[in-house]
Amino acid sequence: MTSMPEVVSAETWQQDRDELLKAEKEATRAMDVLAARRRRLPMARFDNDKYVFDTPDGPKHLLDLFGDRQQLVVYQFMDNGPDEYCPGCTHFTNNVTALTTLAENGVSWVTVSNMPLAQIEGYAGRKGWMVPFVSSHGTPFAADCGSNDGFMLTVFFRDGNQIYRTYNTTARGVDRLLFVNNILDLTPYGRQEDWEDSPAGWPQHPTYG
Repeated sequence: MTSMPEVVSAETWQQDRDELLKAEKEATRAMDVLAARRRRLPMARFDNDKYVFDTPDGPKHLLDLFGDRQQLVVYQFMDNGPDEYCPGCTHFTNNVTALTTLAENGVSWVTVSNMPLAQIEGYAGRKGWMVPFVSSHGTPFAADCGSNDGFMLTVFFRDGNQIYRTYNTTARGVDRLLFVNNILDLTPYGRQEDWEDSPAGWPQHPTYG
């Protein structure tokens, strides 16, 4: 039998919950401040003609991936070779949803990988994903974004035909975006991963294990 959280009276629980709420409110306000800073980051020009992506609809440039919108979010899915697929990127892509809502707010989404397009589409088909995928195979796009052989989320903005890079993040910056992870962080056992600071005896396992 696994350990249980401590059991207390309803009054004691409410007091502890109220104390935690103060810390949560402080964290929310801090995140609002960071978001405001993020909206004011300077932008860097990004070349459009340098990259030709292989897509289900034929070759496209970066500007084409915007569609008729001004903002584009790109998730770079790791290329681990012809028979290996990054479990972290897979977990992240399982969480990608509500792209219609993004579009209604002027944001296009595309998942890019250095994997050949046929490999990406085959894996996406097996996973049942409806996320738009394109291949940057043979281009320096990943290296120019700074992801190289890793994963990264990058935000682009266009003014007419000029493209700018406005933001990027990786590692825990990507991790915090996942719906499943955010919900699990609210539960007593959390994500049950062995890096978490959890009470002794609570179930834990290696990440992606």
